[in-house]
Amino acid sequence: MRKYSIFAVAREAMRGHKGWDKQWTSPEPKKEYDVIIVGAGGHGLGTAYYLAKEHGITNIAVIEKGWLGGGNTGRNTTIIRSNYLYDESAGLYNHALNLWEGLSQDLNYNVMYSARGVMMLSHNVHDVQGAKRHIHANRLNGVDNEWMTPEQAKAFCPPLNISQTARYPVMGAALQRRGGVARHDAVAWGYARGAADRGVHVIQNCEVTGVRRGADGAVEGVDTTRGFIGARKVGVVAAGHTSVIMEMAGVRMPLESFPLQALVSEPVKPIFPCVVMSNTVHAYISQSDKGELVIGAGTDQYTSYSQTGGLHILSHTLDAICEMFPIFNRMKMLRSWGGIVDVTPDRSPIVGKTPVPGLFVNCGWGTGGFKATPGSAHVFAHTIARDEPHRINAGFTLDRFRSGRLIDEAAAAAVAH
Repeated sequence: MRKYSIFAVAREAMRGHKGWDKQWTSPEPKKEYDVIIVGAGGHGLGTAYYLAKEHGITNIAVIEKGWLGGGNTGRNTTIIRSNYLYDESAGLYNHALNLWEGLSQDLNYNVMYSARGVMMLSHNVHDVQGAKRHIHANRLNGVDNEWMTPEQAKAFCPPLNISQTARYPVMGAALQRRGGVARHDAVAWGYARGAADRGVHVIQNCEVTGVRRGADGAVEGVDTTRGFIGARKVGVVAAGHTSVIMEMAGVRMPLESFPLQALVSEPVKPIFPCVVMSNTVHAYISQSDKGELVIGAGTDQYTSYSQTGGLHILSHTLDAICEMFPIFNRMKMLRSWGGIVDVTPDRSPIVGKTPVPGLFVNCGWGTGGFKATPGSAHVFAHTIARDEPHRINAGFTLDRFRSGRLIDEAAAAAVAH
């Protein structure tokens, strides 16, 4: 596949841009592959990409019931950070952040990663104590994080209201300067292009209807709406529908699926320089490259596969946004949407092997999956290729819910984006 560059753009401009190759093909599924990845979101496509690039496994099919990137990858609010509390979490998310910094160069595709900084607000004494605990733990793990006074926070983000008479007064903030945002669609497209260029088949509109196991219990392939597809190894990366797929293989997952809502405003000129989050009021905000204010909330209270969610959740979020940023009181909201997030009891993911030989799972990211995309895909590819976990995801096993060795990130991910 042709390499993208300024010279290629100039050359194609002279040709009316008629010479570009398709970014990926849409082949018919073969009867059998070495590896099948269920789910063509960022994590699934990234897994296929790293399997091909780093492990030499190219006979791979990534199958998706809808369209490429049409699930949570295309529905999230693109926040990237690694300031998680526990050692295991810090290691995994910081691995992802390190990969984010060079991902555009690696994929030869602009994923529009912008390290504009992620600021997490503290509104009470408990928030302050928790934030400082996070900062100290992060520094011990080599993760950048720093404390800011209310005045410093406002200097970093001028629209912020730091009046102490506000319902949610700002008592300080934790800032991760390397955090930021990226373009979610571009991440999926870049991984799809890179994987397809290495021989991976990306098969859309192909829903899994069953997981076949042999007499020895090992996985043999998957039944789909386009027929049976055989494989010695199957990796399930299906976000909110992971438990449905895994049940087909006889594996019960400790997951609950919740709607998570977001919305965007009318576009305005650049005014918001960073990402601001508030765990206490379950609201966060950034500004897109198109000028829209991207606003997100916490999960709905009830489990559901709906992609709408409750209006009262958005109302509560917008109330908080208007109090923290009064300058936006008269902004108009353009559209809202929801995604289906899969949540584990300890709010940390499951990345590894399952009791079924040849069946692997990458799930439980809750509302924090996008930021982990390259790191998750990288270690999951290692796990599938070598049939053993990478040292970074060694603690994120399904078995931890039996042994009790939990990675309790509920506080770090209260919003949990």
